[in-house]
Amino acid sequence: MSEAHQRLDAFRHFREKMNAAIHEAGNLTINRFFALDARAYEAGALAAKTKELMGLTASMVLRCDDCITYHLIRCREEGATDDELFEAFSVALVVGGSIVIPHLRRAVATLEELPAS
Repeated sequence: MSEAHQRLDAFRHFREKMNAAIHEAGNLTINRFFALDARAYEAGALAAKTKELMGLTASMVLRCDDCITYHLIRCREEGATDDELFEAFSVALVVGGSIVIPHLRRAVATLEELPAS
């Protein structure tokens, strides 16, 4: 298994493990928020892929590397192409400004680790 594949597997495992621990703590507000977050990205008037691209763009502007990685994975799972992802990156750069550039670099590095759509 490549180092890149191991990194993404470790990310997925940690996220799932910690989400389970948070859920098991039983805090109603947190659990409701997590449920709302999951529902917000389901297909509706907008396709799930479109919503994930929006989440990716917002995550880049907010500079959340874990969020960027998660949304890149989900975008690929929803069939987003490199062209679509780079358009989302360009919107994030315009909205967020040059402070987004380091996160853009890490996003592209992560993208190189993911299988193409």
